[in-house]
Amino acid sequence: MTSFTRTRARFLTTVAASIVALPAAVLANNHTATDGTAMTAQTQTAPLIARSALFGNPTRAAGQISPDGQWLSWLAPKDGVLNIWVAPADDPAAARAITSATDRPIRQHFWSPDSRGVLYIQDKGGDENFLLYRIDIASGAETTLTPFENTLVRIVGGSTTHKDKLLIGINNRDPRWHDVHLLDLTTGALSLVLENNSYARFMADDSLTLRMAMRQNAAGGTDYFSVEDDVVAAEPFETTAMEDALTTMPAGYTTDGATLYWIDSRRRNTAAVLAQDTSTGAKRVIAEDAKADIGSTMRDPLTGEVQAYAVDYLKTEWTAIDPGIGAALAWLGERLDGDFGVSSRTDDDQTWIVWNDPLTQPVSTYIYDRTAKTLTPFYTSRPALAGMPLQVMHGLEIPSRDGLTLPSYLTLPPGSDADGDGRPDSPVPMVLLVHGGPWGRDTYGFNSTHQMLANRGYAVLSVNFRGSTGFGKDFINAGNKQWGLKMHDDLIDATQWAIGKGIAQADKVAIMGGSYGGYATLAGLAFTPETFACGVDIVGPSNLETLLETIPPYWAPVVKTFHERMGDPNTEEGRALLRAASPLYKADQIIKPLLIAQGANDPRVKQAESDQIVSAMTSAGIPVTYVLYPDEGHGFARPENSIAFYAIAENFLAECLGGGAEPLGDALVPSSAQIVEGAQHVQGPEARRGG
Repeated sequence: MTSFTRTRARFLTTVAASIVALPAAVLANNHTATDGTAMTAQTQTAPLIARSALFGNPTRAAGQISPDGQWLSWLAPKDGVLNIWVAPADDPAAARAITSATDRPIRQHFWSPDSRGVLYIQDKGGDENFLLYRIDIASGAETTLTPFENTLVRIVGGSTTHKDKLLIGINNRDPRWHDVHLLDLTTGALSLVLENNSYARFMADDSLTLRMAMRQNAAGGTDYFSVEDDVVAAEPFETTAMEDALTTMPAGYTTDGATLYWIDSRRRNTAAVLAQDTSTGAKRVIAEDAKADIGSTMRDPLTGEVQAYAVDYLKTEWTAIDPGIGAALAWLGERLDGDFGVSSRTDDDQTWIVWNDPLTQPVSTYIYDRTAKTLTPFYTSRPALAGMPLQVMHGLEIPSRDGLTLPSYLTLPPGSDADGDGRPDSPVPMVLLVHGGPWGRDTYGFNSTHQMLANRGYAVLSVNFRGSTGFGKDFINAGNKQWGLKMHDDLIDATQWAIGKGIAQADKVAIMGGSYGGYATLAGLAFTPETFACGVDIVGPSNLETLLETIPPYWAPVVKTFHERMGDPNTEEGRALLRAASPLYKADQIIKPLLIAQGANDPRVKQAESDQIVSAMTSAGIPVTYVLYPDEGHGFARPENSIAFYAIAENFLAECLGGGAEPLGDALVPSSAQIVEGAQHVQGPEARRGG
């Protein structure tokens, strides 16, 4: 059980898309921070933030403390690749690396409940077949706990009382379904608990007893079944309709199993935290907010009781239920500027790992001793950003044409806003940066892409368009079957708003994004070809029909969500809707420069999604630049590839919008980037053409 639980409804992260271009911009390597014709004089004189400082390896990241408080752990480079490091809590200088990843960075780790080992998950080349590994702290021995091929592991449950075991789901028997196993962390032994041929998810209590099974119903909602003696009941004890499917979900049991918490939007719009008595079924509201879903909770590490909750509308605001937690948060708030949060806690709740985002300085992490009332620096993730011209992110509300309010975030170039009112003194070029999902959201705080683009002379606008999560079910459901329609209108409305407010230059707006944001880029260039000056697509789908035909097999249990929210390919009406919303079929209308980046191993948005729109464009004589990464999946894990991509992208945008750029130099050399199409537009050493 985690003590600091993110409950925001990111139930499914799905598609991505691409954009299209006409005279694909020349990506010369001679741009500097001061050669952008559209840059303000103040921006031209601001120090250039190196790509490596924003997208290279952090010095340290993901710091944690073991449940018993004896050990610190974090991710840090070893021979240039992120690995797991540990040190005694009373002697952080005695750090040692306990893993030896040599190619793909380790990006997520956590402590075993007994504090005797560190666990992590890792896939191969971005294929998202994540296996589970354990390192014994005493001996240093590493064990592959799920030694299977083509398998994705899921954590079903952990325990504060049975610390040497976990419940995990493994889909090695049938890729569609995760069978539940009991894992002995000491011996590595796996014992089958329940063979699964029907259910999407399971939940257990602290005794590692299965208590609940979840299955999508015919309407696209979710049915919740009780489990007794590892047998699933025939009828559900709770159910949701499709309208609540992304905003209602169980949030875990208290340690004694007497209370089941829910994030629940049934009979309301925004999701509240409810506590259900498991013996009587009675529910009571713990927390609610009229403008936004409850996004996060803090729960007692031992009892599992909710102690505080967060509402994240434009910014995150915490409210404490437990007086002790309230006092601790208030104490931290008096000493930390900007945003902060708790990422790890000891079982006795005396020591916290606290991150702090000052917004215009690099994010730092501290060790907070609640008893001694001390806040000890742990590390700064990206110290090279200290003293750099990091810019404030402004939260704002933008109206849509049909009356919705779109919570959004704007970052401006350095020196462009003399009076600090969140508006530039004169219009500047702008990048509309679209989030993925689409059932996800943009949030407030440090954002590497925002900072790089603002540093190069652009306003950067991120819009939570309808369909985004966090703002109530009405806002999500307003996006149902609106791909390329009202969801796209929201992005156009936000762009026109920025132009009308004197933020953006009308002829110098680019659109950029990954996953759904890539789709939005393609749609922007194909459906509204005169609106955007150019676009950058990262792993974005171009054909919604083929996208749904090739979803990962382990998404089969929730496929109805896609059909109800995008269009059902099994019906004539649904197929027509999907086809009309697919940029592939309007590729010939793309008249502006397009850059596409794709991971060859992407299991969500297959390489074919990028291949087919590139083929359609080249067949029609429309230039496009297409970069393929053979060792990546749905996005970039290796920093060498991230740096190479942003090197290409910022020079592309400089040519298109007139901003600045760090020279391309040899950024592509250490990466796996293959220039499949448009290599003549990527000038630099070792530009490689794919086979």
